[in-house]
Amino acid sequence: MDQFKKGPSLAEFKPIIVYNQRLADEVHRQILLAITGGIIAPSDRIVQEKLAAEFQISRTPVREALLRLEQEGVLVTAGRGGFALRLISDEDAREIYSARQSIEGYSARLLAEAKDEAAFERIAEVIRTEEARQVTTAAEYYEANKAIHRTFVSQTGNRYLLEMFDLMWNRSISFHVFASTMSGSALAESLRAHLDLLDAVHSGDGDVAARAMREHIAQGLDLQLNAMRAAGRNGKTQRQA
Repeated sequence: MDQFKKGPSLAEFKPIIVYNQRLADEVHRQILLAITGGIIAPSDRIVQEKLAAEFQISRTPVREALLRLEQEGVLVTAGRGGFALRLISDEDAREIYSARQSIEGYSARLLAEAKDEAAFERIAEVIRTEEARQVTTAAEYYEANKAIHRTFVSQTGNRYLLEMFDLMWNRSISFHVFASTMSGSALAESLRAHLDLLDAVHSGDGDVAARAMREHIAQGLDLQLNAMRAAGRNGKTQRQA
C-alpha cells in the first residue's frame, strides 16, 4: 500500500465498523495511535483518499478527522490533498508545557480543596495500573502518562478543563514521537513519581497541590527537551505550520 510516499506500511489499519461512535472519531483515534506507535513517520505524507480505502469508508469522515488533527496542531497540510506531522520547536514545547501547568495545576488545586476520598482512590488505582505496566517505548510511556494525568483532571468533574487537557496533549504528540531515545528505565522512573504527586494533592492544601503539579510538569519538560535534542533536533523547528 502507498498511503505515504515512504515509511512503514499501514497494514495495521483495520476496516472500521462502528455502531455507537461517529466514524470521524474512530478515524481520529486510529491515526493518533499510528502516530504514537511510530507507524506514521515525520517524512510520511498522509492522503485522505488512500486512508479512506484502507478503512473501507467514505472520504468524508477521514477528511473530518484529518482537519480536526490539523486544528489540534498535530498535522499540517503537505501538498495537494495531503497532510504530514507537524514538528515543533523547543519553544513550542515550552509553551505547551506552560499551558499544561495552568490546566493541571488548577485541577490539582480543585482536587485538594474538594477532599473527595473516592476521587483520590480512583486516581490511585489508575496510577497503580499504569505504573505496573512494562513500559519500554516512548509510545507506551505517552499512553500511560496521559492516562494518569487525564485522570487527575477528569476527577475534578470540570468538562472544560478536560477539553483543554485533551487539546494540549494532542498538540504534544508531534514531539513525544521523538522521545524514542529515552531508555525504558528512564521512562519507568518518570512514571513512578505520580504517587508522590497524589500525596501532595491528598494533603488538602491547594497551594501545595498546585505547586507539586507544576513542578512535576516542569520536570517532564526537561526530560522531553533532552530527548528531543538527543534525537538530533538541536532545538530547531524541522517543519512549521
